[in-house]
Amino acid sequence: MNIRVTLIDRRDLAALLALLEESLRNGEPVPEAFAELLAGAVESGDLEVLGAYAEGGPVGVAILAYRLNVAAGGLFASIEDLYVRPEVRRQGVGRALMRSVKQRCAARRVSYVEVEVEDGSAEAFYAACGYEREPDVRVMSVSHVL
Repeated sequence: MNIRVTLIDRRDLAALLALLEESLRNGEPVPEAFAELLAGAVESGDLEVLGAYAEGGPVGVAILAYRLNVAAGGLFASIEDLYVRPEVRRQGVGRALMRSVKQRCAARRVSYVEVEVEDGSAEAFYAACGYEREPDVRVMSVSHVL
């Protein structure tokens, strides 16, 4: 499979957002106000969206978020979302996206990239890409009523 990964701008964001909505939201579109916030974050450079294309259409997407880290004295990145259509998994799409993640981070002089995984297959994928489990890290969260 011939895979092309491209950095996405505001104009091409909708098609890749649809891929994530398909996976993460059971096809339900994100609210329009959130889509505008996402587009603004892409324009400002706080987020980068990488689209993977094969045979003319989108088959995968990765979203990178960049943040300042005081302890490191520089930027760090997190992979907020990475999704590959089920019918093209295990055909190099995820690895192509991860190569582009590495290139984008190198271009921005980011040496630390993190990702939160929720299942064993995702953990195995990232481990195969060179990521390691962080010792003694625990994720904690709270939900506030809006």
